[in-house]
Amino acid sequence: MLPVARKPIVQYVVEELVSNGIQQILFVTGRSKASIENHFDNDPELLRGLEAAGRHDLLKEVDFEALKANFFYTRQRLQKGLGDAVLCGENFAGEEPFLVALGDSILGLNAVSRAVSRMADVFDSKRASCVIAVEEVSREETRHYGIVQPESGGDDVFRIVNLVEKPLPEEAPSNLAIAGRYIFSPIVFDMIRRVGPDRHGEIQLTSAIQHMCDEGRRVMAVKLAPEEKRYDIGNFPSYFESFVEFALADPVYGEEFRRVLERLLVKTAATV
Repeated sequence: MLPVARKPIVQYVVEELVSNGIQQILFVTGRSKASIENHFDNDPELLRGLEAAGRHDLLKEVDFEALKANFFYTRQRLQKGLGDAVLCGENFAGEEPFLVALGDSILGLNAVSRAVSRMADVFDSKRASCVIAVEEVSREETRHYGIVQPESGGDDVFRIVNLVEKPLPEEAPSNLAIAGRYIFSPIVFDMIRRVGPDRHGEIQLTSAIQHMCDEGRRVMAVKLAPEEKRYDIGNFPSYFESFVEFALADPVYGEEFRRVLERLLVKTAATV
């Protein structure tokens, strides 16, 4: 629920998914996360208040009925890692392929991205068991992400043969980082059950995907386009940078904020 410019991060993620044709959305939350459910609830009093005040700009941003999506919620009772969180969605997914979108990643400025649609096309055309969005990062940054090893070539769509969780730069098989979007067949649930907890007691989703690779199942990657920059909100430096970039792009307040920021930078430089 951390805000980036005008909206909480989770709202950007939802709007991205809806723009790519996703209509059924399950939130896997933990304790004390009722604010997410409250945020997407229909609030007639709030809508009437904004309408009466003439705040049509804000009215549009909180009119979640217009998204034409259905929201569902379940709770991960113990924080046992991403693999366990995905397992919480098994009853929701059933026997159908499904998308996993991490709530700490926004794809594209203001969540303008068609990556999920391209991933769905690759999933169908390649008859894949898994499709992962990836992005290029610097070698120094590989220590912060799951890194994939391509089968061959440098295409925007390729097969993955190996994954490494947060490798040291000198040990990374590539500079292609998992970018917080996955499409899975239901077979992933069986793979997750095979994964034991790591030294932190967490079940790593990358380990389950590695089982797919080891069994020869088709695990594909779709590289993000340059304009689909991933905004990672999982650490403070990236969060600060994302907030500033989104604020500068705001159609109403962006220019004013730019002037304030320039003035602050000049003042800071003068005091150094």
